[in-house]
This record gives sequence, structure tokens and C-alpha cells, in this order.
Amino acid sequence: MTTSDYATYIAGLPRVLAGAATLFRDERGRVLLVEPNYRDGWALPGGTIESGDGESPRQAARRETAEEIGLDIAPGRLLAVDWARGPGRPPIVAYVYDGGVLDQEHFDAIRIQDDELLSWRLVDRADLAGHLLGSLGTRVGAALEVLDSGAGAVELEDGMPVVG
Repeated sequence: MTTSDYATYIAGLPRVLAGAATLFRDERGRVLLVEPNYRDGWALPGGTIESGDGESPRQAARRETAEEIGLDIAPGRLLAVDWARGPGRPPIVAYVYDGGVLDQEHFDAIRIQDDELLSWRLVDRADLAGHLLGSLGTRVGAALEVLDSGAGAVELEDGMPVVG
């Protein structure tokens, strides 16, 4: 295969988006969610991986968290990877990292990014389904189960664990 053939092959591959988010909790186990102004529902702090710069998922989770809520905290361990399909867009590979348990000093330091977010809040686990739409809700639930069990990261498809 020539260099030109290889470039043509690569250009013809399907497009896949990638995103990374960080799951933060408080001492009561509530989850920190942000309210985007560009879509319905709530989300974890995070966003799109900027692959043009060679950014890794972990780097993206940290950058997006710093941009969105003003906290520059290195993500902990990987909790979940989700292959999520959606109508009208390519699939997205979504990484979820452990952000740990934050104290009041961290919460007092939160400054939301006004051009993307309306607000933030701490949400009890029992109330997450009412805030997180579609596969995001089951993705966050699976990540919380990993934290509870101490198990390794979980592989998901559309928010549901893959059994292999």
C-alpha cells in the first residue's frame, strides 16, 4: 500500500467523537452536575477531546473541568468507557474519571463558564435519573457502581454494561 493509498483509506474511515468527564461527589455521596445552556438535561463536568492537539481523554477531562467550573484537579482512575450512539450524530466514546470527594472549600471555589453553563448543583443518587437524560444516566450509574464495588473500569454500550 502506498502512502497515498493509506491516506485515502484513513480519510474514508467513519468519524467517531470522543469526550471525557469527571465524576465529583461530596461527603454525603451527592454528585456534582452542571446544566448546559445548549441542550436539555444536566451533565458531568467535561466535554469533547481536542484530538487535533493530541489531547488524551484524561487531559481533556482535566481541561474541560477547569474551563467549565474553574477547578483544576487531576482526574483519578478511569471508571467507565461508553460507546454511545445518538440520532443525527456519529457515535461518541465517552470516558468517565473519578474526581474524588470534594470539600466545602472546593465548592466555594466553583465558577461556572457562562457561555456554556447555566448552573451547577449537587444531586442525590436517587434523583440522578431526573437530571441525566438517555444513556448518560446509566453511564453515571455504572461509574458509581464501580466506585461502590472497588471493581475496575466498566465497558458500556449506550450506557449498558457489556458482558463479554
